[in-house]
Amino acid sequence: MSRREDFEKTLAHIQPENLIIDLGGCPLSTMEGKSMFTLLEFLGHKIPQNIEPVKFGKTRRLDERILNYLDIDTRSVGEIFTPKNSLFEEISDKEYIDEWGIRRVYTGLYWEQVSYPLKNSTVEDLDKFRWPDPDSIDPKEIEKAVQESKKLFEETDYVICAEHPIYGVFELGCWMCGFDDFLLRMIEDVEWVEKFFDKIYDYQKRVIEIYYGALGKYIHYTSSGDDFATQTSLFVSVEMFSELVKPYLKKRIVYTKQFTDAAFLHHSCGSVFPLIGELIDAGVEILNPIQPKATYMNPANLKDNYGDGIVFHGGIDTQDLLPFGNKESIEENVKSTISILNNSGGYLFAAAHCIQEDVPPQNLIYMFEAARKFGRNKN
Repeated sequence: MSRREDFEKTLAHIQPENLIIDLGGCPLSTMEGKSMFTLLEFLGHKIPQNIEPVKFGKTRRLDERILNYLDIDTRSVGEIFTPKNSLFEEISDKEYIDEWGIRRVYTGLYWEQVSYPLKNSTVEDLDKFRWPDPDSIDPKEIEKAVQESKKLFEETDYVICAEHPIYGVFELGCWMCGFDDFLLRMIEDVEWVEKFFDKIYDYQKRVIEIYYGALGKYIHYTSSGDDFATQTSLFVSVEMFSELVKPYLKKRIVYTKQFTDAAFLHHSCGSVFPLIGELIDAGVEILNPIQPKATYMNPANLKDNYGDGIVFHGGIDTQDLLPFGNKESIEENVKSTISILNNSGGYLFAAAHCIQEDVPPQNLIYMFEAARKFGRNKN
């Protein structure tokens, strides 16, 4: 059975012959910082002397030597695009202003946000703000993603993900206003929030048309990111999410489906359990990253409550297990997670977020060896 047939079975909640194993198949399951190069060096390959950081929202494609060595089933194409007509400005090699007017400074691993362009703004300010122009996205960047996806679609049996080309409405609100300012607005200034969301959705729609209209027929799933939870609870109540945020996520998914049959993956860190029913109703088909140490997010609880309604993606702890575990503890955890989440399908194997620099390369190899051992047909 091919990888793509196993993927379709997984989506249909039918036990696949072989578990789909992912690393770098979407921007939420890749390797950050120098972790990829550390693994390459561990495997005996030469690495570049100078490793340039990638901008916030962009992902570094994983080296095919790693993906082939680990026998990974997924590949990714696309990215968050930066329109030419926007507020983007390169200040130095360690500082820039992004297309949304957010100033970011490189601190050695991440591009930390140091400004909030809409903090304390008014409804009238939203009309004056210089929003990025989606029609100024470089067509060559779109065409590159199309050609990559077409080649993978026609010449391989990999499961192809089109990385999301746009941010989520909630996270952009938190970034552009600051969490404190924006969360207060969710309570006190609904008019501002809805107008802001409308502005973002207008941008999303046009990018969706351009992006998925071009490569939609060559992909099997697409990603989306918008964090709704902390380690222990939600940022907003279920009721507030349902009234203000969910309608925009649902419209985005419905509109995306006009241009592609690809399954829709949504990423939210933390204890998102109280929202899973809402996410399913919005059209989310795959939930990432399944952070098992977050409240209510252990695999058994998720499978018992929502195992028939959504596909789970991730689940292998990156907070303690992968950085500090050993072969035995990693193998035991992988075995348990697969036995629970892959029962009758509905599970895509991956770590519970991107691999960080504190994960020893040997532990990463242990994880994927165990995934193949317990998730694939031995015949």
